[in-house]
Amino acid sequence: MNKFVDYIKNYTENKSVCILGFGREGKSTYNILTKYCSPSVIAVADINKIDGLPESVEIISGENYQKSLDKFDLVFKSPGIVLEKQPSEFKCLITSETQVFFEVYREQIIGITGTKGKSTVTSLIYHILKENGKDCRIAGNIGIPVFDIAENMSEKTIVVCELSCHQLEYMTVSPSTAVFLNLFEEHLDHYGTMERYYNAKKNIYLHQKIHDCLLINSDILPENHNSFPQYIYDISAENPNAEIYVQNGIVKQTYHEDYTIPVDKIKLLGTHNHYNIAVAYFITTFYVEREEFEKALCTFNPLAHRLEFVAEINGVKYYDDSISTACATAIEAVRSVPNAKTILVGGMDRGIDYTTLVDFLKTSGINVICMESSGKRIFDMAGNSENFRYVPHLGDAVKLASEITPPGTSCVMSPASASYGIFKNFEERGDVFKSLVAELLF
Repeated sequence: MNKFVDYIKNYTENKSVCILGFGREGKSTYNILTKYCSPSVIAVADINKIDGLPESVEIISGENYQKSLDKFDLVFKSPGIVLEKQPSEFKCLITSETQVFFEVYREQIIGITGTKGKSTVTSLIYHILKENGKDCRIAGNIGIPVFDIAENMSEKTIVVCELSCHQLEYMTVSPSTAVFLNLFEEHLDHYGTMERYYNAKKNIYLHQKIHDCLLINSDILPENHNSFPQYIYDISAENPNAEIYVQNGIVKQTYHEDYTIPVDKIKLLGTHNHYNIAVAYFITTFYVEREEFEKALCTFNPLAHRLEFVAEINGVKYYDDSISTACATAIEAVRSVPNAKTILVGGMDRGIDYTTLVDFLKTSGINVICMESSGKRIFDMAGNSENFRYVPHLGDAVKLASEITPPGTSCVMSPASASYGIFKNFEERGDVFKSLVAELLF
């Protein structure tokens, strides 16, 4: 048995344990507890009905599923669950898979967070390491619960872990290597203010120790960072005074020689991906040589729904950027897609300030097709701008795009909005977009 198994056994021994939320991570926790541990009680609490568990498992479901948490010693909270009160107000100990996993393995973890780009950077770092024969695992918000990789790890295994604000919100331990990519308006429906959202993400570095490493965007570098115990490096695509600065495909580093990204040999579109590559380059050069990095970089395939080329139909190239939920990403999509002439924007309205996006699109000279509730607000903000149009839904938007986008140019769906309430998630939205584009062939 490895040290994780020993730790989780001792952590839960003779305790009453409740798994709060029974999605992918909740099921992962349940599997580990039933395989290795001997808690006095195992319970599962979820707002939805729960079927298929043994009679020995206590099941709590329905609207009041959080009301009885204090009768347990230990509660494993899933990231998607919003607590009805602060953890300190409960008598039980509120913990999570991420917390426990980090308590065991933090020295071996590269943690990545940020509003945008974290899945790409996480996947790219993992790809670079894996292609060069390193013993590594990928987990976290990328879609793989950390308990799913915990059993077969050695002391040399490197874990590349994507971390969302919800995973970080109550963390009291930080990874030894932390990356904080950026911060944009997001999740304000949950946090209410940017300050609360930022505070959740700060836990990726707040609990780091001496000799740990933090790579952080210059825009969010704490003013008092000189008093922090870890090594801190700032990175930027806009501030030439940053210790790592990427511009025109060149990564400039204060302490190392420049690196020129082979832009004609890679599949990652856009200058924002040059920033992502610069992050991956800095982190992975602790493990691999420059030549090894570049060879692996050139074989990396971008993730789905991130400026993903879909098809060329009637001379128009269609791109799926469904991951886009912020103004900055939609603007970057227009700048990155070759010959962009039409953009589809809009989705669930979470109160984001769209002024920067509207101002940019009004002078961009491209067709702007607005849809859904946030799209209606964007359309209204644009006033009488001739290049803005409104249609109710995505199907209408794709049809209109096929009619007004000239051959030899491109159309990109980059919604700058959440998908919830319309689609299950951004993946489903992207898949529907691809299906609608495919239908244009018939």
